[in-house]
Parts: sequence; C-alpha cells; structure tokens
Amino acid sequence: MPELPDIVVYVEALDRRVTGELLETAAVHNPFVLRTFAPALDEVVGKQVQQVARVGKRIAVGLEEDLWVALHLMIAGRLQWNDGPGEVRPRRGDLATFRFSTGTLRFTEAGRKHRASLHVLQGPDVLSELDPGGLDVRECTLAEFTARMQQKNQTVKRALTTPALFSGIGNAYSDEILHRAQFSPFRLTQNVRPPEWERLFSASRETLDEWTSRLREQTGSDFPRKVTAFRPEMAVHGRFGEACPVCGATVQRICYSERETSYCPTCQTGGKILADRSLSRLLKSDWPARIEEWESH
Repeated sequence: MPELPDIVVYVEALDRRVTGELLETAAVHNPFVLRTFAPALDEVVGKQVQQVARVGKRIAVGLEEDLWVALHLMIAGRLQWNDGPGEVRPRRGDLATFRFSTGTLRFTEAGRKHRASLHVLQGPDVLSELDPGGLDVRECTLAEFTARMQQKNQTVKRALTTPALFSGIGNAYSDEILHRAQFSPFRLTQNVRPPEWERLFSASRETLDEWTSRLREQTGSDFPRKVTAFRPEMAVHGRFGEACPVCGATVQRICYSERETSYCPTCQTGGKILADRSLSRLLKSDWPARIEEWESH
C-alpha cells in the first residue's frame, strides 16, 4: 500500500500537472470504485483544479465550488499519467480516467479484490469526513507523539500504523522505523521507558523524511512509475532471508492474516526469533484480520 512518502510524491507530481487546469472529462470504468452518489461525478467536469492535497493515505483533488475528488489506492491501486491532450482509451485494470488539457490521469488497480475507492464530495470541510485524524509525525512534537502512542496498550507496530493515531504510516515504513529505532514490532506500548520514546520519535521522522527525499530524487520531473512497498534499499521490509545492512544477521518475518512484519533479531529482539504460534493470541487481539479494518477510522 502506498504510504506517506509515496503519496507525497504522487501529490507533488499531480499538482505540477493539473493545478490551474480544467478537468475536461471524468469517467468510471468499474462501478465498484465510486463510493458516493451525490454530488455526481459529472459535476466535477468543466471545473478548474485549485489544489491537490494528501489526506492520510488518500489523494484529494480540489476543484471550484468546493468540489473534491478523493482517491484511496489501498493495496493495489496506482496512478498513471499520459501526457498530451485527447482521449486515452481505457485499459485493463483502469478504474477511472480524468482528462485534462495537459494529459490524462488513469486510476488503476491490479487484482480482483477491488479495494481502491473514489469519493466525490462537496463543501468547505468535507475532507474531514475522510480524515482519520492521525498526526503527521514530521510536524508534531515529541509530547504529542508519546501521548498518541500511549492512548492504548498495544504493540508499537499497531500503534504506528493506526490511521487515527498517525497519518500515512503503514506496514512497510513501520518496519523500517522500528528497525532504525531498534524496537521489537511486538513490544507493548506500556513497556516503553520514557527515554525510548525519543528514539522511536526520531526514527519515525528520519525514516519518513529520508524516504520522501529519496523518492523525490528518483522521480525527478517525471510522474511516479514504480510505486511499491518493496524496495531494495529498505533495511528489513520485504527482505526476509537477506542480511541486515546494520549487523549482517538474517532478516526474519512474522506472517499473520494479510500482514507480514519483517525484523532483524539482532538489532530488534535481542537475538530472539519470534514464533508465529507463540504470538497468535497477541496478534489476534491487536491486529485486525483484514486490510480494510487497518484502514478504518
């Protein structure tokens, strides 16, 4: 699932291309993706784009008359851009297309689970309906971060990835944050000592800032093309069986339901290999079984 660094780069690339432009046509190619019925999608056609914003893991395009088109990519949704005027024929996997004078935005999704969504909203404050309310760790204080983490006794992994607590952090970057902070993903928040919160807070900000800068540099003036949760430069996420770049130990993983957590036993768990079975009770109570539950408010 695209997370904060990916969404920021998407927003910036889209902003350069469509802000100030008229939305000439909008078409839905798979009806399941449109989750609202009023206002109708046709009402955004002919309106000028005034801004592009990030709302958690959503991308929101703001148009005249307080109209918004909000896209949630979920796991397999992606955005593609075709330069130039004229119609772009829908392709397999296209959910919707939006044509501007500068080019066409294609909203796509791979697979058959149909989790991506499109909302059309109108009003000065309607984005709050879609905003889970999570803090942006790049902008909050240590005290605010700590207070959010301590709202409930749960694993630090679950707290970091709860949209109502923190904005834009998901499975991939939480693995990277916890590795940098040298935290076990299944450590309970009530067991974290005060000095350790600062380490976790710093690791969160540094990881998100570094990856946002890295993705900006890789993308340049192009539109993002390789948006993935698995990147070779990552320390642990998606690198099961490979060597930890810090200590050389073999990266391990825990798989539960639809989630996979990667970690270094030397850097994060004192050399212990976490067993799926021994963690089953904790995971059952702390981790939702489905992706949609993770993304809910």
